Amino acid sequence: MFGKLSSRDLLFVAVGAASATALYWCTSKLSETLTDKGLRSNQGKGRNGAKESNETFLVSPERLKKFVESVFLKCGLGSDDAKIAAEVLILADLRGIDSHGVARLMAYFSMLKNKIINPTPNIRIIRETDSSATVDGDNGLGLVVGPKCNEIAMMKAKKAGTGWVSVRNTNHFGIAGSYPLESLKHDMIGISMTNSGSVVSPLRGKERFLGTNPIAIAFPGTNKERPMVIDFATSVVPWGKVEEYSRQNKPLSSNWAIGKDGKQCLDPDVVLKEGALLNLGGQRETSGHKGYCLAAMVDILCAVLSGGNWGPTVDGFTTNEVNYGDSTAEGRCKDNNSLGGNNRIKGICHFFGAMRIDGFRDVEAFKETMDKWMGTFRRCKPIDQSKPVMIPGDPEWAAFEERSKTGIPVKLAVCADMVDISKECGVPLPFDESKVDFSGVKRVVIATT
Repeated sequence: MFGKLSSRDLLFVAVGAASATALYWCTSKLSETLTDKGLRSNQGKGRNGAKESNETFLVSPERLKKFVESVFLKCGLGSDDAKIAAEVLILADLRGIDSHGVARLMAYFSMLKNKIINPTPNIRIIRETDSSATVDGDNGLGLVVGPKCNEIAMMKAKKAGTGWVSVRNTNHFGIAGSYPLESLKHDMIGISMTNSGSVVSPLRGKERFLGTNPIAIAFPGTNKERPMVIDFATSVVPWGKVEEYSRQNKPLSSNWAIGKDGKQCLDPDVVLKEGALLNLGGQRETSGHKGYCLAAMVDILCAVLSGGNWGPTVDGFTTNEVNYGDSTAEGRCKDNNSLGGNNRIKGICHFFGAMRIDGFRDVEAFKETMDKWMGTFRRCKPIDQSKPVMIPGDPEWAAFEERSKTGIPVKLAVCADMVDISKECGVPLPFDESKVDFSGVKRVVIATT
C-alpha cells in the first residue's frame, strides 16, 4: 500500500518513536511526582476572568475517615455513632460523589457545635406495624439516624418480607445510595429517599419550595458482577454541585438554575445566595414536570407520611450565609407545627424500604438474571466507541476502585475547612499542611445562625 521504505525513512520512524517514548516517560514521571506530593491541578479561565481551579490534594481514605470520626467524637457523638457517621460520609468520597463527602464536614461541625443538631438523639419508633414504622430522629445527625432507621426497615423485612420506615426530625444523611448497599448484604432490594432544605423551584415557579430530594435503589447480582445502584437527585444537579462550582470559580451549565427573577442564572454565588435549582429535566418543554413529580413523591413519603417538615417548611443546611429551607422565615408555610409551641419538629425527613428477594423469587435465580440484564446492556453498541454503555452505578464503582488504591482527591477549599476544624478541635489533620498552598483558595462560608 505504501511501497518500500528507504533507510532514511526508517531512520525518521525510529527517531520519532524514540522521541514519543521519551516524552511519554517524562510526562509519566511528572505525573507520578505530583501524585506522590499529593497535589493535582487542573486550572483554566473561570467566571469573570477569575482563575478556575480544580486543584486537589490526595488523602488516604483511612486517614480521612479517622479524622472525621475524631471530629464527630469531639462534637459529642458516642464512639459507635461517630464511627458509623464517618463511614457513611467517606463512602461518598470513595464513590466519587464529592459534594456529599468530607466537603459536608464543616456544615455538620458547625451545626453540632452550635447545638443545631443533637449529638446524642433518643431515636424512637412512634408508630408501627409488622412491616412499617414511623420514627422520630430527635433532631439527630442524619448520618446516625439514617443507618439506624435503615436497620429497622431491614429487620422488619426479615420478619414480614418487606419493611418500610418513614422518619421525621432528622438531618442530612449523606449519599442516599449508601443505605440500599447495606440491604444487598442481606439479599434484599433496598430503597432510600430524603427530602432536604428547599433550594429547588417547583415547575413554573421561581421560589425555593422543594429540596433536591434524592432517590436510591440497589439490586444485587452474583459475585461475578457488581450490583446495580441507582442514586440520583430529583433536581437537575445536587446543591453541593453548585457549592463545588463556586469554590472552583466555574460558571454553572445552562438550564441548571434560575435567579430570584426566575431567569436562567449561571453564577453559582448568586444561586447560592438567592437563586433556585430546576427540577430534573429543567423546563416543561424538556420534561421538567417529571422531575417535579419525583420530588413531590419523595417529599410526601418522607415528610407528609411521617408528620415531619415538608416542602418550604423544611429546615436545611446553612451554607453561604443563608439558612435555606428555614420554616420559620417570613412568608413560609407554618401549618406544620405538629408538636406545637417551641417543640416544633426540626430538620428534614427520610424514607427507607427493604424487600426480601426470596419473597418474590429464588435469590440466586434473581441474581443470575440480573447478571444477564447488566451484561446485555453493557454490550449494547455505543454511539461513540470510546464511551461504552454503562449501567447505573458503574461510574461510582470505578471511582471506588481507583480511590481505594490511590487516595481521595480533596479540593483545597475543603482541605482549608479541615485545617480550621483541626485547630478548633485539636484533631490531627489527615495530611501534611506544609505541603498545601492555600493562597487564593475560595471558601464557601458556613453560617449557623
